[in-house]
Amino acid sequence: MKNFLAFDLGASSGRAIIGSVENGKLSMQEVHRFPNGPTEIDGSFYWDYPRLCNELKTGLKNALATGVKLDGISIDTWGVDYVFFDKTTRAMRRLPYNYRDQRTVAAADKVWQKISKAELYGYTGIQCMTLNTIYQLCAHHEEHPEDFENSFFLPIPDALALSLGGNATAEYTFCSTTNLLDPVSRKWHWELIDKLGLPRDVFPEIVEAGTPSGMLSAELCAELNCDPVPIFKCGSHDTASAVAAVPAPEQGEWAYLSAGTWALLGAETDAPFINAESEKESITNEGGVGGKIRFLTNIMGSWLFQELRRVWNEEGKNLSFNDMEQMARGSEPCKYFINPNCAEFAAPGDMPGNIRAFLKRTGQGEEFTDAEVVRAVYDSLALYFSAKLGLLEKLLGVRYACLNVVGGGTKDGFLMELASCALNRQVVAGPIEATAAGNILVQAMAAGVLGSLADVRKVIRSSFELKTFSPAPEMAAKYDAVREKFAAVAGK
Repeated sequence: MKNFLAFDLGASSGRAIIGSVENGKLSMQEVHRFPNGPTEIDGSFYWDYPRLCNELKTGLKNALATGVKLDGISIDTWGVDYVFFDKTTRAMRRLPYNYRDQRTVAAADKVWQKISKAELYGYTGIQCMTLNTIYQLCAHHEEHPEDFENSFFLPIPDALALSLGGNATAEYTFCSTTNLLDPVSRKWHWELIDKLGLPRDVFPEIVEAGTPSGMLSAELCAELNCDPVPIFKCGSHDTASAVAAVPAPEQGEWAYLSAGTWALLGAETDAPFINAESEKESITNEGGVGGKIRFLTNIMGSWLFQELRRVWNEEGKNLSFNDMEQMARGSEPCKYFINPNCAEFAAPGDMPGNIRAFLKRTGQGEEFTDAEVVRAVYDSLALYFSAKLGLLEKLLGVRYACLNVVGGGTKDGFLMELASCALNRQVVAGPIEATAAGNILVQAMAAGVLGSLADVRKVIRSSFELKTFSPAPEMAAKYDAVREKFAAVAGK
């Protein structure tokens, strides 16, 4: 038996999970869980990197306390964010910015003056989102040029690994989210970087998922009284790890939805797909494990529910996610719709108020109950998933028999039911902890326990119970009847 420790950090929580691989099956044990989220300081949003490093140490301590011998450690996180370090001391230059910080809005306009959106998409194949690292670095360079002197940056997961003893390299799948990578060579796009006036010497070396990345530091080994443990690169962008753990069939075409704070819907391809239509529809070409491309679209997922619940609970309503689901189930379907990806829903704020304002602005009424607001999110997400899957099928010329959904969003059975109805095809849900499972099994690849990505997915299929949702004819018919109405609203 081999045992690997996965640190899986999302935009709202983090966890440490021991994964044991034996006889072609994976078992997992959570040993630490902690909250995560943006920290606001003087009107800007940051990540508390020192606290996250301490949470890793706690997770490692808890893992060692189980008595299990660890054969590897790896870290995956959300995408696009980074940390700057001094080259001489390796000290953090400043707290890393959170991708929801609004400084990138003005920076994006300045980037587009140097290179058009169309040209940028042609270079990188990455959809235009102002939270992407390209805009963050340009804003950072303008506001704090001193941070770029005698320094280097690392993506968040590699920066966290550095605190454990990992080397100062950056993993490919995460780097693909920066909007600064050549999707064919899988290296930094130096022509683009030069056009933007960013110094080349702050960019780290890029390495592939499934490769060694140093050893647990001597200081931590002494502090925790443990032997050295290898540190590996997994698919360090959490969606890359989640997609690696999709229990895809061995034959036939399949699509996936990695459902969490963000919902990433896409297909796995062998090469980037870049043309005018994919640019128009904001389809992105991100890196996958094994040199694959994740041809996908980003959709605001459970973030919408998380923010609704946060605001309502701050008002004293004390609602659980299950309470919100029951509110939606009891509300009239297909009455109200939103555009889930509307910019006004992206930043932390008054989500209930913002949704009500959207409904008013789009002529859908004046007064809306809390239950109607939640139901609008459910129906809109289901129809948005359907629209985006249809778009992928059109672009790639395929037909998907089902949608494989992985991640925490699979716990929302109502959303899975509605997605099946909107898609009018089966939804196969599971595993819930797909990101951690993918992290662990890519470590197993790096350690020589598994030979390929196909082996990883074989283990997944053998290890987890999957739940299949089939469309309810009546609800599917309701969705068919409102597709044009929803499309009109979702375009606003």
